[in-house]
Amino acid sequence: MRPSKVKIRITRILEGGRCPGGHTVGEEFVYPDDRGKICASAMNTMFPAVRVLQFGGSFPWEEDPDVAVLCCPDAKNPVVFELERENRTGD
Repeated sequence: MRPSKVKIRITRILEGGRCPGGHTVGEEFVYPDDRGKICASAMNTMFPAVRVLQFGGSFPWEEDPDVAVLCCPDAKNPVVFELERENRTGD
């Protein structure tokens, strides 16, 4: 099985509303192409979910099997990321 690419989109920045790593709402990345452009702490947090989506898995608590939503570990300014499998299972 060839792994899917995963689109990573920043949808919100909570609490203080400013990411110390410089990320902004609306930014988009594609994994693995843009992996060096994402804050290492955030990437470390989302990597397990990226791998699940890359290889056809899903999360039972998400409405869409091709999407996962999670936050970076910065408790003062959590950045919310939406991960979306590019080769959607429903397509």
